[in-house]
Amino acid sequence: MEEKSYVEDIDRSIYDIRDDEKDAYKLKEGLTPKIVEQISKEKNDPVWMQNFRLQSLQIYNEMEVPDWGPSIEGLDMDHIVTYVRPNTKMKGKWSEVPKDIKDTFERLGIPQAERKSLAGVGAQYDSELVYHNVREEVAAQGVIYTDLESAMHGEYADMIQKHFMKLVKPNDHKFAALHGAVWSGGSFVYVPKGVDVEIPLQSYFRLNAKGAGQFEHTLIIVDEGASLHFIEGCSAPKYNVANLHAGCVELYVGKNAKLRYSTIENWSKNMYNLNTKRALVEEGGTIEWVSGSFGSHVSYLYPMSVLKGKGARMEFTGVTFAGKGQNLDTGAKVVHCAPDTSSYMNTRSISKDGGISTFRSSVVVTKEAKGTKSAVSCQSLMLDSESRSDTIPAMDIRTKDANVGHEAQIGSISDEAIFYLMSRGMSEEDARACIVSGFADNVSKELPLEYALEMNNLIRLEMKGSIG
Repeated sequence: MEEKSYVEDIDRSIYDIRDDEKDAYKLKEGLTPKIVEQISKEKNDPVWMQNFRLQSLQIYNEMEVPDWGPSIEGLDMDHIVTYVRPNTKMKGKWSEVPKDIKDTFERLGIPQAERKSLAGVGAQYDSELVYHNVREEVAAQGVIYTDLESAMHGEYADMIQKHFMKLVKPNDHKFAALHGAVWSGGSFVYVPKGVDVEIPLQSYFRLNAKGAGQFEHTLIIVDEGASLHFIEGCSAPKYNVANLHAGCVELYVGKNAKLRYSTIENWSKNMYNLNTKRALVEEGGTIEWVSGSFGSHVSYLYPMSVLKGKGARMEFTGVTFAGKGQNLDTGAKVVHCAPDTSSYMNTRSISKDGGISTFRSSVVVTKEAKGTKSAVSCQSLMLDSESRSDTIPAMDIRTKDANVGHEAQIGSISDEAIFYLMSRGMSEEDARACIVSGFADNVSKELPLEYALEMNNLIRLEMKGSIG
């Protein structure tokens, strides 16, 4: 018996015409079954996805707001728009993207970075992909890099259904359920067995609408013996109302495969960044997370790695900069499920002008994971007496045959270091920025040159207090 679709014709009164872009529109504020059904209709979802969205909405309504992390009392879902469609369909040529959208991305370095050092680029504006392209030589290797909606209707439909929100399930927490109900946009990447993608792929997400949410879903599958570097960039203009980012990233790393996932986030400081990222790593596989977080009013961000196969490996390298009015709660989690697995977390956090930076680490070693090695290193730099930095480690070790360690250091910039650099001709401002950039070198040295330069520029802007 064929499944029944829940989606019927919906009254167009649930839409508001956008003020800033002619012919583009958004759904009304709030979260109701009617709105979720219309999102599903907009996306032309298959029946299983229509049902999945409504089941996720039900879970969302039944769950409480998480009691971990900083307060999100300023986030009112009744005043968040969950879907905003830009005034264009997705394009495969940059010249065909509408000028207003193109101008925004060109100011952010798209597509210059694509021409210089990328194998492919996806660009999302509000709730939809507006541009997606992959180099011919990469496509000729059998690499699939496309928007998730197209993949869900094409030859990879079964693969999408098999993997979509199987690592991050709607009942994990309230905002995972929210994502399952209203997700839109994002990318699908499949790297075939044995293929080495030598230069990175990138997706860039721009939330431009006032009072809106962005809920992109990224699904990456790196097959046995393959390798990939994927870079994600995020930004938004500042408004005087709350915006929400509740995306989801699911990464599947096959036997003896390798995936590096790099993120540079520069959200505006009215943003609630409640993102969920998770990786599953098979035997001999490697997941490397590289994370730079420089924006948002409040962040919950804890990429999680499940080391499922023998000899699987995880590395997390991160830097967080919390300035005035920011409470950034970040970290990483790892679950060792198999013998001879290893993990290493190396993080830096910087606090300035009363900013609050919290690093949470979670290391779980099951009784089957004999021979596990895990180390966590967290260093914090506070630039004044008003700021705060906390480290909250958690360890759950179920076998005696494991080597697990944690270290944390908190410090400030010494007057001697400032004096030395000033004696060499630097201004005090440049001297402080130079020291902070050096402190964050653990991340910048892991990025391609263009992105390392961008990150160091963001640090300098944060030091001057000029990032919204």
